[in-house]
Amino acid sequence: MTPSGERAAYWRVPGLALEVMDARFEDYAYPMHAHDTYSFGVTDAGAQSFVCRGERHVSAVGLVMAFNPDEPHDGQSAVDHGYRYRMLHLGEDLVRDVLADAAPGSAGLPLFDTPVVDNPALARAVARLHTAVVENAPRLVIDERLTAAVLALTRDAATRPAHLPDQQSRVDLAAMARARGLLRQRFAENIAADELARVAGCSRFALYRGFRAAYGFAPSDYQRDVRLRRARALLAKGMAPSTAAAEAGFADQAHLTRWFSRTYGVTPAAYQTAPQQVP
Repeated sequence: MTPSGERAAYWRVPGLALEVMDARFEDYAYPMHAHDTYSFGVTDAGAQSFVCRGERHVSAVGLVMAFNPDEPHDGQSAVDHGYRYRMLHLGEDLVRDVLADAAPGSAGLPLFDTPVVDNPALARAVARLHTAVVENAPRLVIDERLTAAVLALTRDAATRPAHLPDQQSRVDLAAMARARGLLRQRFAENIAADELARVAGCSRFALYRGFRAAYGFAPSDYQRDVRLRRARALLAKGMAPSTAAAEAGFADQAHLTRWFSRTYGVTPAAYQTAPQQVP
C-alpha cells in the first residue's frame, strides 16, 4: 500500500498480456522485487532512483526504463519533490508473438543490457502505447502502437535485435483493398488487428506497412476517419451528438468531440447548428 496522497493506477487490455501503470510518488519506496513480464517505463516528471544488476541508476525526465523478465529492482524518488512515471508490462509470449509476426524466424526473445535508455523516439513509442490503453482507444490503435513499441524497443535498445523485413517490399494492393473493405463495412466495431490481417491474408506487420503505403493511413486512422464521416452525416440530419457518437462507433461523445474538432476545426455541436444556405 502506498502512503496517503501518493497514487498509482493500473489498466489492463482484455485478451492481451498487457498492463499499464501511471504513478506519482514522493516518499514511497519500492522494495526489491521483480516482474514475470518485460517492463518498460518513461519518467514524466522528477527522477527515479533504483538498484538493478548491482548498480544504482537514475531515470530522469524522458528516459526509458527497460527491465527484463525476473530482473530484481527497487525504486524511490531521486529528488525532493518526487517523480511521476508511466509503465508498460508486456508478457513474454506477447513480445514473442509481435516479433514473430514482424520478423518470422527471428532468433529468440530480446534482452536489454542497460536498464536506462536515452532515446526520445523510444520514449514516444512507449508513451503512445500507454496513452492508447489509458484512453480506451480502439483495439486497432492499441495493436498498432504495441507493434511499434516492441519493434522500437527491440531495434534500439535490445542486445539481440530482431531481423526486421525489408520496408520497401512490394505492397499487395488486393490484400489492402480487402482490409479496407472490412473497415468500411464494420467501421463501428472494435476490430482487432488479427482479424484485419486474416482478411487481408498477411501478417499484422505487413498490413500496417502496406495499408499506409496504399492509402496514406494506418488502418486505425482510416477506421477513425470513416467513423467521423458517418458522425458528420448523422449530425447534419439532426441527430444528437451523443447518439451520433455511439452510432458511429466512438467510445463516447467526448471522443467524438475531440477528434471532430481536431479534424474539421469545429465541435460537433457547432457544426450541427451552423447556418445553412437556402437553395
